[in-house]
Amino acid sequence: MPKNPVIIFEGIEASGKSTNIKNTINYLKKINKKYIKIREPGGSNYSEIFRKIILNNKSKLNYKTDLLLMMASRSENIDKIIKKNYKKKIILIDRFTDSTIAYQHYGLGINKKLINNINNFLIEKFKPNLTFLSLVNNNNMKKRLKIRKSLNKYDKFNYNFYDKVQKGFLKIAKGNKKYIILDSNKINIIETKKIILKEIKKII
Repeated sequence: MPKNPVIIFEGIEASGKSTNIKNTINYLKKINKKYIKIREPGGSNYSEIFRKIILNNKSKLNYKTDLLLMMASRSENIDKIIKKNYKKKIILIDRFTDSTIAYQHYGLGINKKLINNINNFLIEKFKPNLTFLSLVNNNNMKKRLKIRKSLNKYDKFNYNFYDKVQKGFLKIAKGNKKYIILDSNKINIIETKKIILKEIKKII
């Protein structure tokens, strides 16, 4: 296992993903490990422009256009950020290829083979070493979204959509040894942090 792994954080809205990333970054700073953190959509300069378009509440873009913009964002990140840091620094990514499968395929019904083909074309031999999947139930999700200062387009789908997406993530994770599931409904932030740091220490 490389000393500078690629670590992905996945999960639906309000699942605790951002908190888990923050705790990871604090730990890496504490032990003086070099890292970069990217969010998807977003990351490079152009990718952040794509992000604003995709998540804009007034956006009327169809789901196919959203998918292609997300892939364009990923392409720019790989070219401008990931390639030059791969195996040189720890790479933390807030959502990656599995999010595209979970949201665009399981959630919105876009052809899975098409998504996989584009992902494979873009990422080539680049492979994550570890993925943390954060889970949340509808009740907790509703409570957490209510206290957010602002909501983007992907925060405003119906709860049936998020249920399909989360089940999609679980299908992706099933049997995958590189996946660590963090159920925020059953374990608190402190226990979650302990699990994350334990797993990260194994690979750095």
